[in-house]
Amino acid sequence: MSAVPESTTKTPTDTGLALPANLQPDNPLWRFALAFWQFDNVQAQCLALQQQGWSVTRLLSAGWLALNGRRYSGLEDATVTEWRERVTGALRAIRQALPKADAEPGKFRAGVASLELDAERIELALAWQTLTTNDPETGDMQGSRELIRANLVAAAPTAGAADRMRPQLNTLAGTLAAFSKGDLQP
Repeated sequence: MSAVPESTTKTPTDTGLALPANLQPDNPLWRFALAFWQFDNVQAQCLALQQQGWSVTRLLSAGWLALNGRRYSGLEDATVTEWRERVTGALRAIRQALPKADAEPGKFRAGVASLELDAERIELALAWQTLTTNDPETGDMQGSRELIRANLVAAAPTAGAADRMRPQLNTLAGTLAAFSKGDLQP
């Protein structure tokens, strides 16, 4: 075995994501997401939007902010986007590639689905931390339906995407307008 000259020795680099030490996975945005997901048609509408390139966590963030009278700019911290692309998206792609019907792959698929949900929880924790650190513009409480719609449109992946998905957004907006905030304040 020959020695490698010191000048050509590669040092390992950390390619992992840098997450905040004070990340709070159990937060008001997560509790809102769990409660909102239980309403009729919310899951179906969110997943239909996801199939068209929308981020469900962006939609949930936009809705939560609207319920709290705050505007969603559509901008998010790079860590949230990177986590979604590198972790949540990767787990989703793996889950979707696995067969649904077979017993053994089905068990593995269920395990990956559970990991995907955990990744979404961390993604929402990252989003919550950003949303509560930054001070988005406060909306007009008298126009809560308009604020809800504007926030959902701001969550669109591209300009014009909201127009193509108007029925799904209208369903989500109607559910959000009727949603009781409870302890879901920021």
